[in-house]
Amino acid sequence: MSQREKELRNQYKISLFSKLVATGFFSGYLPIAPGTAGSLVAVLIYWVFLRSNFQILIALLIFFVLGIFTSSRFEQRDGHDPKIVVVDEIVGMWLSLLFIEKKILNVFIAFLVFRAMDVIKPPPARGFDRMKGGFGIMMDDVVAGIYANILTQVILNLFLK
Repeated sequence: MSQREKELRNQYKISLFSKLVATGFFSGYLPIAPGTAGSLVAVLIYWVFLRSNFQILIALLIFFVLGIFTSSRFEQRDGHDPKIVVVDEIVGMWLSLLFIEKKILNVFIAFLVFRAMDVIKPPPARGFDRMKGGFGIMMDDVVAGIYANILTQVILNLFLK
């Protein structure tokens, strides 16, 4: 680590709480596919703790706001949209699951569709992805989550009813 990197790390100390939130309970530190790991954490939290659409909405709002602030801090320290920040994937995944019947197949389809939308980044997601700051970090996955929810609803209603 260079002297400049050490100075930046010291200048931008990040609290344990911010690390927990921004890195999806440390899943973002996985060396391979941290975004997928963050999405899986979101599914696990959804499956175990979130019992209603109202609870999902509350969790979405809380994590969206926290995500803006915590991801901004990481971006200041580590550069544009650091890979270890996966709170955006958590929020996007929860959006994908909103108003979807809680069944394993439905969740699996929503997961696959969200990961595809997160990679493809259809407009305006790509524009948000280029923005600096926590709002841009969060919003590209919000857009991907909205697209994934719509596509999942279409798949479920057309092919699995």
